[in-house]
Amino acid sequence: MVVEENYMYSRNLKSVCLVLASACLVFVPMGCKKAPPVTLTAQAAPPAIYAGEPVTVTATPGSVDTKKKTSVVYNWSGTDVTGTGTTATVATTTLAPGTYTVKAEVKEGKPGKEGLKPGQTADATASFTVKPFEPPTISCSASPSTIKPGEGSTITAAGVSPQNRPLTYSYTAVAGTISGSGATASFSSTGAPTGVAGITCNVTDDKGQTATASTSVTILAPYVPPVPHTQALASISYDKDKKRPARADNEAKAILDEIALDMQKQPDAKLVVVGEANAKEQAKTAKEQKAAEKHKHLKVTNLAAERAVNVKDYLVTEKGIDASRISVATGTADDQKVENYLVPAGANFAADVQGTTPVDETMVKAQPRKALKAAHKRAAAKPEAGR
Repeated sequence: MVVEENYMYSRNLKSVCLVLASACLVFVPMGCKKAPPVTLTAQAAPPAIYAGEPVTVTATPGSVDTKKKTSVVYNWSGTDVTGTGTTATVATTTLAPGTYTVKAEVKEGKPGKEGLKPGQTADATASFTVKPFEPPTISCSASPSTIKPGEGSTITAAGVSPQNRPLTYSYTAVAGTISGSGATASFSSTGAPTGVAGITCNVTDDKGQTATASTSVTILAPYVPPVPHTQALASISYDKDKKRPARADNEAKAILDEIALDMQKQPDAKLVVVGEANAKEQAKTAKEQKAAEKHKHLKVTNLAAERAVNVKDYLVTEKGIDASRISVATGTADDQKVENYLVPAGANFAADVQGTTPVDETMVKAQPRKALKAAHKRAAAKPEAGR
């Protein structure tokens, strides 16, 4: 080896030091290289989690002495961190949302003296984030959505937690009552007014986060059946048979046969037969009544009443209609006819048809239908022949 001026040489030293211009150079003989300092890196995986999910931190050392007599020790620190060797785990269950740091340290050296010399110690940090739980969502529906008063409906709620947190349900209603604590509840409209009853469905996760949704049930107004009313049927005319002005002719029979069919179709309906007389007939009846007040034996002819009674008699005897279903009365119209009224169950004849007077059927008897004698027939035919 050749060196310039101002040098020192020592046989006892393992290295040769050459000093030139106040500088000292150290030469290390072959096979005696100085060990580089220890290095360390750390990484958390996964870098972002929700509380309760696992986090693992891995430390990776560099330039660690691999000699058998060299000891390597790892230390870990941080919130809820547990580590052995090159890995550590973090218990995140109780951690609030935020960013957390885990510190790893490595030391090497002789057993029991690790890290006492320069370059034998290194540390590193790794961070991870605890994300806040997302709040739940909810939807709800009612089935059926339209009900009658007193009926019920099933309310179904569908809550979703993005992180599958446990969910608790509750319900409120602005009217009626609702019960249930799971994903379904029962709504009762008892006591609720008609109209729309609003219902609120609530869901809460185990972190206290809530969500609400609304549905409704329409309560219909109570059904009120229409008030039945008296129906006017076909009327019967009595202006053709002058000899028998209270007798129902064959044309009248056809009308009464149809009326009988109507009554058979509506067994709970009743019939009111109202007889009418023209002014001349009414005057005659009034005159006879006045005379009968003095002479009790005199007969009073009330054609209006007789016409009504004869119609009832035909329906009862010929058509088999129960007599209790037919009432007879007289009206005040200036006409020769009988008006027939069908009275459905629940209808009020007196309110629908006014101005009638019930007939005392003990005083007016039905007249049997008899054919005219020959002389009467000829008399009835003469007006026709003379035309």
